Amino acid sequence: MSDTRSVPVVPIESINLSDFHIIDVRSPKEFHEFHIEGATNVPIFSNEEREEVGTTYKQIGEEEAKMLGLSIVSPKLPQMVERLKGLGDSDRKPYLIYCARGGMRSNSFATVMKLMGLDCCQLNGGIRSYRQYITAKLEQYSKTPKQFIVLEGLTGTRKTDILEVLQEEGYPVINLENLAGHRGSIFGEIGNEGRSQKMFDRDLFRRLQQIDQHPYYIIESESKRIGRVIVPDWILKGKEKGKRLHIHYPLESRVQSICETYQPELFHDQIGEALHLLKKRLASEVYESILLSFHEKDYENVVRVLLVTYYDPKYNFTAHQYHSPVIDLAIENLEDGLKSVKNMIQKLQLHSYC
Repeated sequence: MSDTRSVPVVPIESINLSDFHIIDVRSPKEFHEFHIEGATNVPIFSNEEREEVGTTYKQIGEEEAKMLGLSIVSPKLPQMVERLKGLGDSDRKPYLIYCARGGMRSNSFATVMKLMGLDCCQLNGGIRSYRQYITAKLEQYSKTPKQFIVLEGLTGTRKTDILEVLQEEGYPVINLENLAGHRGSIFGEIGNEGRSQKMFDRDLFRRLQQIDQHPYYIIESESKRIGRVIVPDWILKGKEKGKRLHIHYPLESRVQSICETYQPELFHDQIGEALHLLKKRLASEVYESILLSFHEKDYENVVRVLLVTYYDPKYNFTAHQYHSPVIDLAIENLEDGLKSVKNMIQKLQLHSYC
C-alpha cells in the first residue's frame, strides 16, 4: 500500500478480500442486514446516532449534520484506533474500509486511521459495489447449465437432514432453507433467524463457488419464496427439469421428526402465534381440535392433524402440477434415506464427481 496521506481507493473486482482485515463502519443495523463475509463492524454511529444525523441533514442542513457527526465520532476515535490495532496484532494485513456507497463515512474513517499509522484503503462504491459484484456473479452462474437432483416428499420426510449429511460428506448440495434461515412454512422461522435477500445471495454465491467443479447440484424441492427470500428463477427452472427423488416416510415417523426439529416445548408461544395465522385456512372444527391439543401440549397430535388436513393435501396439489418422471424412495430412518439417495446418485452415474 502507498505511504502517502491519501487513502487508496480499490475496486472490488481487483482485490482478494482474504488479503485484508475488512472493516464495516456502518451502523449495527446496516451491518446486520448485509455485510461482506468476514467483516468486522466498527460503527462510526450507533443506530440511533445515524438516525439523528440523518434527521439533522434533512431538517436543518448539511453543515449542521457534519458538525453533529464530528461531535459524536471524535470521542470514539482513540478506541477505534486501538480496536483496529488489536485486529492486526497477529499479522500485517492492511485494512479495507467500507460504508454504504464508499462516501464520507469510510473515507473519513480511513483517512484518520491512516494518519495514525495504519495501512488502510477504501472500497470503491462501498457495500453497494459488493452487492453489484455478487449479483453479476450469480448471473454468470445462472447461464452455466447443470443437472439438478431434487429431493421431494411430504413435510417431515427428513429431506433437510439428508441434505445436511450429504453436504458434510462433500456432495454438491445447495441447502436453500439453511441459506434463507427459514424452513419454508408459517412455522419456518421458529428457532431460526430469517435472512435478508442480500445475505441469502451472498451465501448462495459462496456455496456455488465451493461446488463449482461439480457438474450437478442437489437441492430440496422448494417454492419460489422461503421466508423473506426469493429463490432465483434459474434454480426453480433447474428444479422443474431435474431428476426427482421422492422420499416416502411413515406418518408417525414424520410426526416425531417434526417435533424433534421444532422443539415445541421450547417455542410454545411462537408456535401458538403461527397456529393463529393458519386459522383462516382450516375448517373451524379442525382448528378447534388442533387448538385443544395445543393447549394440552399434545404437540404430536397437533402435528399429526396439521399434516393430514392441511400440509399433505397442499403438497400433493402442488406436486401434481409437475409431469417429469419421479423416482420413489421409501425409507424407514435417516440412515436408510442416506443410503437410498446415495445409491440413486450412483445409478444416475453422477457419483464419480462427489
